[in-house]
Amino acid sequence: MVTKVKLEYSVHDPEGNNQDKISLNLKIATDTSSYLVHRAMVKQLADRRQGTASTKTRSEVRGGGKKPWKQKGSGRARAGSSRSPLWKGGGVSFGPKPRSYAKKMNRKEWRLALRTLLHNKSSRIKVVEKLETYFNSPSSKQFIGLLDQWQLILPRKILIITEMRNENLYLSIRNIPQVKLINAENLNILDVLNADDLIITKNAVKKIEEVFND
Repeated sequence: MVTKVKLEYSVHDPEGNNQDKISLNLKIATDTSSYLVHRAMVKQLADRRQGTASTKTRSEVRGGGKKPWKQKGSGRARAGSSRSPLWKGGGVSFGPKPRSYAKKMNRKEWRLALRTLLHNKSSRIKVVEKLETYFNSPSSKQFIGLLDQWQLILPRKILIITEMRNENLYLSIRNIPQVKLINAENLNILDVLNADDLIITKNAVKKIEEVFND
């Protein structure tokens, strides 16, 4: 079952003051929410697998074309090739071959799972403005000062969602292992699940509502 919810957030500036309010309207799942989010998470993890594991069968292993010994009379078990899976140096029976692990999930279903997850994390979301224009040059120290202004504790994992990539902001946070920066269009289940706190810019909130609300 799908229902509409309206999330209200205070917008914080870099000094930590509340400027105004912004709302995020989402269509979310109710009774199947945990099932949907789990399916989307499994899909994303499966899609990341390379699927390049490969073994050689008896026909692919080099050598083994000659019959090791005659069929009868030697007293040993009959053998037709020294590359049999029973032999040392032989092929592998039922070993892995390159394949795709990708799982099918409808786009509307995946977006519903993402919106539902955002709603479930709504208490850990902080909306900010002027973040992209705040950094005139890269400065990790300046960024950590911002986190203190917003009362965010650094050992916790923080996901920052912006409308578009900002080079100075990216360079300011790339050497902080607990912080990750993504664009609103690249929002995904695993990043939101792994984050303890989410920082979303005001423009990114509008982008999320525009892109992911079917």
